[in-house]
Amino acid sequence: MTEFTLVPIAFVTSCLTAVIGMGGGVLLLTLMPGLLPNAAMLPVHAATQLASNVSRAAFGWRAVDAGIIPAFCAGALAGAWLGGELYRSIDLTWLPLVLGLFVLVVTWLPLPLMRGGGQLALVLLGFYQTGLGMLAGATGPLGSAVLLRRNRERDWLVVNTALYMSFNHALRVLAYVAMGFSFARWWQLLAAMIVAGIAGSWVGTRLRVLVPQRNFHTLFRVLVSILALRMMATVLW
Repeated sequence: MTEFTLVPIAFVTSCLTAVIGMGGGVLLLTLMPGLLPNAAMLPVHAATQLASNVSRAAFGWRAVDAGIIPAFCAGALAGAWLGGELYRSIDLTWLPLVLGLFVLVVTWLPLPLMRGGGQLALVLLGFYQTGLGMLAGATGPLGSAVLLRRNRERDWLVVNTALYMSFNHALRVLAYVAMGFSFARWWQLLAAMIVAGIAGSWVGTRLRVLVPQRNFHTLFRVLVSILALRMMATVLW
């Protein structure tokens, strides 16, 4: 039953993302090692994040910008195919170590910037976000630089990050199914985490206007880094 510890974690991390627009998926991923087999971590993460992002976009539907979707999806389809091919070839024993290193890089190092916020930038975003997501799971923070060039208003950023990440996670779920992963084995955990994620999105959407972001990001980065090191330690020791 230890895997059901992830249910309240899914609620808290979904609520966190609904408030600040990113970070919950990374935090959830860092807490999965030891609670799930390595082979199940990324598929279960993708499925639960799909529900969380769809609900977050739905709760903030007034801020949805559908114009970002066609270009993003064009790149994401190619990224899902390439990422799936690479996923087949990796040794899952080392997956927590790879994920931990990725989380530390995303958390502390400057992210690659894409010039402009036009359609080409969205195609490239879809490609590397979905392709890298097949291997690293939590890639939401990578898209911030592109969307910030289009609109800096917090509600717009939170909702439209959720919108494009919904397509990202949907393609990843389909890719894992195509590679033979059975979600049926995990249906009870998935159902509970999905409900918790939707509830977290609902609560977080209502808390967003009340919670200032000042000083929060530094504390969050320290917490995520500690959890990433814990994830890496499950392999090294």
